[in-house]
Amino acid sequence: MSLKEYEKKRDFSKTAEPKSGKSTGKALTFVVQRHHASHLHYDFRLELDGTLKSWAVPKGPSLNPEDKRLAMMVEDHPIDYQNFEGIIPNGNYGAGVVLIWDHGTYESLADDRKDDIKTLRAGLKAGNLKFRLKGKILKGEFALVKLKTGEDNSWLLIKHKDDYAEKKFNSEDLVPEKIKAMKNNKDGKATALPGGKKVKAEKKTPDKNEVDEPVEEQHTGGAYRPMMAKLESKIFDHEDWIYERKLDGYRALGYTGKNAKLISRNGIDFSKDYKKVVDELEEITKDAIIDGELVIEDDKGRSRFQDIQHYDGDKDNLTLKYYVFDLLKLNGHDIRDLELIKRKKLLETLIAQHPTPSIIYSKHVEGKGTDLFNKAKKEEWEGVIAKNGQSYYNSGKRSDSWLKFKYQNSQEALICGYTAPTGSRKHFGALVLGINQGDIIKYIGNCGTGFNEASLKELFSKMEPLETDKRPFEEKPHQRSKITWLKPELVCEVWYTEWTGDGHLRHPVYKGLRMDKNKENVVMETPEKQMADEEIITYGRKKVRVSHLNKVFWKQEGITKGELVKYYQSMADRILPFLKDKPISMKRQPNGVDDPGFFQKDNTANLPDWIKTEKVYSESNDKDINYIVGTDEATLIYMVNLGCIEINPWLSSYKKPENPEYVVIDIDPHDVPFSQAVEAALKTKEVFDRMKLDVFIKTSGSKGLHIYCYLGAKYDYDFVKVFAEYVAHLVHDELPDTTSIERSPAKRPKKVYIDFLQNRRGQTIACPYSVRPKPGATVSAPLHWHEVNDDLKLSDYTIYNIKERADKIDDPWKGLHKTKADLKKALKLLKQEGVNIEL
Repeated sequence: MSLKEYEKKRDFSKTAEPKSGKSTGKALTFVVQRHHASHLHYDFRLELDGTLKSWAVPKGPSLNPEDKRLAMMVEDHPIDYQNFEGIIPNGNYGAGVVLIWDHGTYESLADDRKDDIKTLRAGLKAGNLKFRLKGKILKGEFALVKLKTGEDNSWLLIKHKDDYAEKKFNSEDLVPEKIKAMKNNKDGKATALPGGKKVKAEKKTPDKNEVDEPVEEQHTGGAYRPMMAKLESKIFDHEDWIYERKLDGYRALGYTGKNAKLISRNGIDFSKDYKKVVDELEEITKDAIIDGELVIEDDKGRSRFQDIQHYDGDKDNLTLKYYVFDLLKLNGHDIRDLELIKRKKLLETLIAQHPTPSIIYSKHVEGKGTDLFNKAKKEEWEGVIAKNGQSYYNSGKRSDSWLKFKYQNSQEALICGYTAPTGSRKHFGALVLGINQGDIIKYIGNCGTGFNEASLKELFSKMEPLETDKRPFEEKPHQRSKITWLKPELVCEVWYTEWTGDGHLRHPVYKGLRMDKNKENVVMETPEKQMADEEIITYGRKKVRVSHLNKVFWKQEGITKGELVKYYQSMADRILPFLKDKPISMKRQPNGVDDPGFFQKDNTANLPDWIKTEKVYSESNDKDINYIVGTDEATLIYMVNLGCIEINPWLSSYKKPENPEYVVIDIDPHDVPFSQAVEAALKTKEVFDRMKLDVFIKTSGSKGLHIYCYLGAKYDYDFVKVFAEYVAHLVHDELPDTTSIERSPAKRPKKVYIDFLQNRRGQTIACPYSVRPKPGATVSAPLHWHEVNDDLKLSDYTIYNIKERADKIDDPWKGLHKTKADLKKALKLLKQEGVNIEL
């Protein structure tokens, strides 16, 4: 095969696939591409003799030597195809989405590297090609063996047994869930598949699940909301980051096709106001959701924010433009879990295929933020946006994966009132401004400049209906003229020089109304503090000062310490029963989940007088430790403010420290499918059922499952530990191939560990509803036993949904404390069945 066959099948005026490419002349490269065509498959390509020798592998490569993957050899591809990711448009050969799954270098198995090319050529010709891959996923020795029977292009891709071989391997496990969910490109036409076969695609019929989401659901608080950037002060250069112009207009998500719309970041439908852009969105036939900014530009490419507010059609030299910089959805596929740089490539391809005068792809530069910021100053842009090229799209979140650097300081503010006009000024004198600070509104100063006659009149007409007798904040501004107070509904933006020491704006200048911003999100926006960073929460006489609420604890997801505090406040009533009178070992991670943190058990100094502590002997420290004791919500929030992401109580109270309230079995899977942990948990329940003991289960929030049986402090730790060990042995005896009771990880590779050692004095375990310092802010969630099945995913239980779940369903653990388990009677029942209870 040659590139002639490749070129013959493609119209390069319609597809962005590369036509050529040259080898680097260094190490030989390979690539594996995941191809969503009419059928999902993987394309395996090896560089040799100036082209990519290519095979279509329906099930994808495997690291398991027992998996012999069918590989259909197809036409050679150009060298540059190894870097291709994008859309192959419908009507073209291989139509669909191409994504890189693995990429690296490879070599023959020859002892002398000089013989590589010769050895590989000979192996290819003989139909027995052996090589060593050095990729991110695929490593070690492989072979491509041509089948003697069947079609002429049929081969097998086989992994050799070596140090990189994995007995249990699934290529789909390495693909993000939302990418796995992508539908194949079945358009009802015969589609040419790799390998030269013609397969008639299934006729597409309307699918209820594919109907566009209702406007009110997807536009106002639904899944698709703009991601936000965190303000920073000093620009930087980094090869993994991209840099874009910060545009001075209205942020809006664009929905393409017959239901085209423009929706602001706070759910306002802009479609009627900017119909010109909506008409062009309709021309984009592919179903997509695009992120961008609406601006009004003059003939020199300059924009002013006030022009977008008063837009009523293009005129003079002012033109409406929609600069687009991100892609959230494409052809029914949610692609927010793709890396940013890949989303932008898909977006650039999409816009190139549907060129319109007003919708413009926003270009970026890679690595050189300082140069672009200097250009921003020179050309008087609003600033620069920096984005981590490998980051995912976190809808509705402010993440430090996206950063903004402003050329001139600006701040959003609530219009809380206005002063009477003086001199020749009409309508009003100055705006009285405020921002949200916790549950209150804080006065930040007055703004009396930046208006013209038209803006004074227009703004006054919007303020009049909001007049009120109530002052929105406690502080009383010192004013000579009368103030008319307003309900704080309108949001404006002002320029300013700096913040004063008492938290007021110096020299604010009115920039314009922000109809696209929610009033609830108007907080102090500085590099150090993007929201009210400190708050005092009052519980009667107890006051808990929580600080650094804007600190990002989960950097990838953009989840802040403030969100963590709010979660624990919302779930305190459900958590406190498991903390009552329990000594608590505080694991503090004051800098978030990436901080390894430290355990703090002994607490003596600088505690509020209302924090309850008790001295309890610690075997690990060999001394009495002054433990904080769980009592109330104030204590819980105090610990969270110290950086306790997870809450770890003892199993026993300080009153009876030798007697645990529960026996706990910890199901801990190590490098195995989670279904094996589910199997072990159900087997554990079966063992307890035979002893007629009630058990309750929860996710660990990390990677396993926790099973509790209530004892009511009836037995001491020594007896409970022996009982738990006995249960673990029974489970292991019945599942010897998938479980282990070995404590050392080295002695139990790829097994589910049945951990009974949690049942020791001083051991702690994350309490029910505790957050864990894991990706996605997962929670240790109590479950009903019927939920323990192969569909169970720990990632489904997070701080974002657990409160709603707990409010909607019956409490899975409501019967936990109903009956104290009689362990001795339970053992007798097993003995009557003839079970040997000696360990």
